[in-house]
Amino acid sequence: MTAKQLIIQDIKLVDFPEEVDVQNGIKIYGETSWENQLAVLSHYLHNNDCVGNEQSKKEILYTIREFLERKKSNKEETITEEYVMKVAENPVEYSLFSDFFRVPFPSPQSPQFTFIDLFAGMGGFRLAMQAQGGKCVFSSEWNKYAQKTYLANFGEMPFGDITKEVTKSYIPQYFDILCAGFPCQPFSIAGVSKKKSLGRETGFKDKTQGTLFFDVADIISRHRPKAFYLENVKNLLSHDKGNTFKIIKGTLEELNYSIHFLVMDGQAYVPQHRERIMIVGFNREIFHGKEQFCFPEQKQSTRGIREILEPDVDDKYTLSDKLWSYLQNYAEKHRVKGNGFGFGMVDLNGISRTLSARYYKDGSEILVPQGNGKNPRRLSPRECARLMGYPDKYRLDQVSDVQAYRQCGNSVVVPLITAVSEQIIKTINNYEQHSGLCDTECAAI
Repeated sequence: MTAKQLIIQDIKLVDFPEEVDVQNGIKIYGETSWENQLAVLSHYLHNNDCVGNEQSKKEILYTIREFLERKKSNKEETITEEYVMKVAENPVEYSLFSDFFRVPFPSPQSPQFTFIDLFAGMGGFRLAMQAQGGKCVFSSEWNKYAQKTYLANFGEMPFGDITKEVTKSYIPQYFDILCAGFPCQPFSIAGVSKKKSLGRETGFKDKTQGTLFFDVADIISRHRPKAFYLENVKNLLSHDKGNTFKIIKGTLEELNYSIHFLVMDGQAYVPQHRERIMIVGFNREIFHGKEQFCFPEQKQSTRGIREILEPDVDDKYTLSDKLWSYLQNYAEKHRVKGNGFGFGMVDLNGISRTLSARYYKDGSEILVPQGNGKNPRRLSPRECARLMGYPDKYRLDQVSDVQAYRQCGNSVVVPLITAVSEQIIKTINNYEQHSGLCDTECAAI
């Protein structure tokens, strides 16, 4: 009997309760959203030997039944308990689930470690960690459009709001590395300016986003991974005269992790000036503060923006006369006042400004000259993805251009995250190999 059969065989559909209590929350099967059901199902399909308690098994069976009901061709057909049990035991054999596996970026066949992907966005951290041989065992992302993109590329629907106890209950107890590009709006220069103009608090006083770091810290505290990798905007270091970062660093150190941090610029990997702080931590209970971690060497950009441009771009990306006139007048008005605000016309042999989540509005921070008296154009979504280091096989067509622009602007620079991830895994492997050697030598004495 297979492991899947062993975890399913003793559960009957008729045993389903109307409600299932969860610590500080309730999961109601009949009212669970379709997105959450897809998250439960897709995580089970990719991690079906990691099913938890009786409650989890029942939810999986319920979700499979709901999925089969939605997908059946004959609406009069009855989905029997026996059929659901059979499907649950060997789900991969059923073509109904094939789309979850026919994806550009499947999990490695023989994973070397496990990780979770919080505030997953487009999955930049996942690409980086999978490149090192890692297997993602949990992902979460609250934005429904980013969820669609993530599902299309990895075959896994991320769970939703990670601040909710119900969502946290799906995280496996054991995993090696926690990855999180937690939302930066409360700390970014642009985000702080906008919130202050609206009379709203910033940083940790922002109750909707600033405290999301503490949800990350809570998960680290509960699960004690070997290491974590966090990413945020450069301004996190200086926000509130350094007090915000002091709290973050102090919180992580109180959890008994040694902390390494550095502001790095993505221009060493892509033709874009994009400074972000990298925060890496190692569990002192495992490494005792003796890990030999170092960030990858930072280099100047050797790439030009023309490398990421498509040869033929639809005219819809060319700025209208009205918009182009507005941007020029706006820039001139601020130039007269001595301000630096204005559009950014790129040097095709140089690098661009930082791509933002608002790029869809007018494309002003990165405009491509077209010559011949033609108005400049904004980057296409594919070019934006390239600017963030995503390969061309990455699927963007699950959402509108507006949503694709937002996702790219909120994303991480994949090659940079990959380079840091490589150093993290090397550090863990080198320590474990050295530790194992020492244990062997001690045993022989």
